[in-house]
Amino acid sequence: MPERTTLRALSGLPAEPARLADSTLIMVDLQNTYTEGVMELEGVQDAIDHAADLLDRARSAGIPIIHIQHDAGAGSPYDVRADIGAIVDRVAPRGDEPVIVKNFPNAFVHTDLHERLGPGTTNIVLAGFMTHMCINSTARGAFNLGYAPTVVANATATRALPGLDGDVAAAAVQAASLAAVADLFALVVADGKGIPD
Repeated sequence: MPERTTLRALSGLPAEPARLADSTLIMVDLQNTYTEGVMELEGVQDAIDHAADLLDRARSAGIPIIHIQHDAGAGSPYDVRADIGAIVDRVAPRGDEPVIVKNFPNAFVHTDLHERLGPGTTNIVLAGFMTHMCINSTARGAFNLGYAPTVVANATATRALPGLDGDVAAAAVQAASLAAVADLFALVVADGKGIPD
């Protein structure tokens, strides 16, 4: 069997992430939605801890930070007007860190994220939820717009999903989602320490 490789490698794309100092951190949907009830994710508290560490590093580095919040309206687990849809306190915005509210998995769709990143921005770092949905979609959207995304694996999480032959475990969904996005669209690092200062 031939040695496995990625489309990134075949395309000659970078194999190492850019420095954090040369990046923008995008915190995607780190909402209470995913910490309880029907949408609670496997390993969510650990992922929030790692996202908080990454956020602290980004603040210390003085780089741009953008928070994304998903809204699906009143009565949903994504109601940004209710506590369930609020950003988790440990990773909540501070000062003038902007919050962009989105309605689609890809944070670039029908938002001003692209405009806020502005000319000259290339490197973005993604953390948040869910790995198979909004992280994957936003990384792909960023790549298609010419950005160089890096996904921090331990600052993401997902949940078990129904499959054709029974449930697919959250760990399998997580691994497959990260492998799929790493094939071309983004660099995936195990944790924030994989991104140099």
